[in-house]
Amino acid sequence: MQLSAEPVIYLLIFVGVVVLVEGIYLVAFGKSIRLNNQVNRRLEMMEKGSTREQVLEQLRKELGQHGKSKTIPLYSLLAEKAQKAAIAFSPKQLMLIMAGPAFFAFIGLSVGTSTPLAARALAAIVIGVGGVFFWVNKKAATRMGLIEEQLPDAVELMVRSLRVGHPFTSTVQIVAQEIEDPLATEFGIIADECAYGRDIGEALKEMAERLDVQDLRFLSVAVTIQQQSGGNLAEVLAGLAKVIRARFRLFRRVKAITAEAQWSGKFLSAFPLLALIGTLLKDPNYYDGVLDHPYFIPACFFVGIMLTVNLVVMRFLTDIKV
Repeated sequence: MQLSAEPVIYLLIFVGVVVLVEGIYLVAFGKSIRLNNQVNRRLEMMEKGSTREQVLEQLRKELGQHGKSKTIPLYSLLAEKAQKAAIAFSPKQLMLIMAGPAFFAFIGLSVGTSTPLAARALAAIVIGVGGVFFWVNKKAATRMGLIEEQLPDAVELMVRSLRVGHPFTSTVQIVAQEIEDPLATEFGIIADECAYGRDIGEALKEMAERLDVQDLRFLSVAVTIQQQSGGNLAEVLAGLAKVIRARFRLFRRVKAITAEAQWSGKFLSAFPLLALIGTLLKDPNYYDGVLDHPYFIPACFFVGIMLTVNLVVMRFLTDIKV
């Protein structure tokens, strides 16, 4: 049995799709779309000549467009992740981008492989959709991780600002100017909305629900209660900052404790594949005697399904809710 280069071609095409989507994104929206910039995207847009109202309208459109598209068939699987990642592409553009890489993947598979037409078409669709989904999911995880990491510093900055006499709306504006993206742009939107008359507690609550971050819900509840019943908001937020930091340390500790089990699951799932590759490299004709057996292909599918189930089960066992 001769080793085939087709799996390598499939992998390279998939990687090429992810890189292509990232390149299109940066070309369309510039370097300011990158996360964790020293100058956040909102301020950079203002420096380029856009008015505060125009920037607010553009950012609100980008942040809310995917949440409104959850009713679109199949796109609902991607909408929540795209919303958390704050993908500036509209849902229609994102679906067109899925079609573009799928077409190029089909061309690449047609040139580099001898797979039947139907299999090439199916593989191209899977690569195009899967590549975009992988890219969006990665950006969402990165952005949410940065927001959760920045939030304690942002709350502590609010506390210091309140203690020196700034009103809460001014502290939100200070946070939007002093910290980095992605949280800076989120708080900048809240500051702009409050400048145009929106209730700050309502704006914080909407941001917390859109990002689905429990610590932001705590912040919005604390601000809303203080608005309704009064009290020392600086002391409340100081306590909240300590709670957020403690939760963050606990999350990291749980992640460290479960890391061994997670990697064990990945290793146990990858080991049979690595053993198969090693066997074929040592003896390419090792499976020639059973290739024509009627149970060979079903057995391959069964092994693949069991390896996938192993990954899912190990992930479920190590997904500890805190």
